[in-house]
Amino acid sequence: MYFSGRGVFGTERCIHNWLTRERVLLYSCVMLVLCAILLAAWGWTSGGFMATGVTRPGVDFSVFWTASHMMLNGSPAAVYDYPTFARAESALLGAYVNHGFYPWLYPPTLLLLVTPLALLPYTLCYLLFVCVGAWLFATSTLGVSGFATHFRRPQVAGLVVLAYPGVYVAASIGQNALLTAALMAFAVRWTEKKPVLAGICIGLLAIKPQLAVLFPVVLIAARAWKTMWVAAISAGAFTGLSVLVCGTQSLHAFAASTRLARELVLENRTLYLFASPTPFAALRLADASIAMAYIAQGGVALIAAVAACYVWKRTDDLRMRAAVLAVATLLAIPYLWFYELTWLGVALACMTVCGLEKGWRRGEQAILVVAWLLPLYEYFNRLTLLPQIGPVVLLLALLVIVRRVRLDTQEAA
Repeated sequence: MYFSGRGVFGTERCIHNWLTRERVLLYSCVMLVLCAILLAAWGWTSGGFMATGVTRPGVDFSVFWTASHMMLNGSPAAVYDYPTFARAESALLGAYVNHGFYPWLYPPTLLLLVTPLALLPYTLCYLLFVCVGAWLFATSTLGVSGFATHFRRPQVAGLVVLAYPGVYVAASIGQNALLTAALMAFAVRWTEKKPVLAGICIGLLAIKPQLAVLFPVVLIAARAWKTMWVAAISAGAFTGLSVLVCGTQSLHAFAASTRLARELVLENRTLYLFASPTPFAALRLADASIAMAYIAQGGVALIAAVAACYVWKRTDDLRMRAAVLAVATLLAIPYLWFYELTWLGVALACMTVCGLEKGWRRGEQAILVVAWLLPLYEYFNRLTLLPQIGPVVLLLALLVIVRRVRLDTQEAA
């Protein structure tokens, strides 16, 4: 398939568009089959996920379910006490967590949100958690990207979105990244037409407040004042309600756990660095000092914020706004696990739609494919211990987004 469009910046366009709709569907089907094979092999080698000493599906979800059980039994403060939480995990889930301790490191807002989970049996609740998260992720991504218009059936488009490897990664360990990515995509989609709903979605990101760090920047750039005020009010109300239910001591306990995570994981756990696609992790693996790694991370965060602000000021295209916000957020925060790359899936869907509709710019297709595979690379890098390429891939994706917005705007002028 060849693109014949010309213009002042026609030389920036790719001559050969090999990433067609048919190939996107083919690659997605192949990835779904590979993920099914991986899951089957995992179950086979672990005796149906029952072998001790082997990581099992949903290990991170076990933290949410245990915290819910403690909340329902009137012990919100004890969730932040590591020895008490470890005993609860062991008593409730037994062999499921007997090879390690998974602490609660989240704010009271998430503690409030997960409270109903233990009303259902663990396995049923985990499956429901994954299915609801996947549905929200697919619905929000299709809505903000317009991906469904490129397929005869919306179900096929949804299947392509769910084939993104980041969905398998987040689902297999039971993380809430599908939910946070959906909140971000819904917020971007509704910023102009439904500012109240958009603000509420942003406010709900208080369950992981670091992921909302760039929303004030882009909302100011877009002059979306109503959305910003609703977001601030809803986040404040959500936080206040969580403190009212969990107690004021939960805030102090969360601050202490945040400090512990920074000191023990972010700054001193080498294995984490191989699974964290951040400039901080890449520099620490290259033997840079902690101070130098923080300085570099801050510099990249500033670049990401400027890029997000630029795109939101230059275009009202929701696809480009969602794409740049997702990628810039991943680049801006130093504490980032591989499963948060679910956000990147929203960006890739949006960028793919733009490429299919307007033709590909030079280098875009290869970068998108590499970025699409990044979650699996980071997921297995805890075992393979290969170089940390995550920040390079994310920076290239950010460059692609900014360049497309700049050239599209100039060509439309």
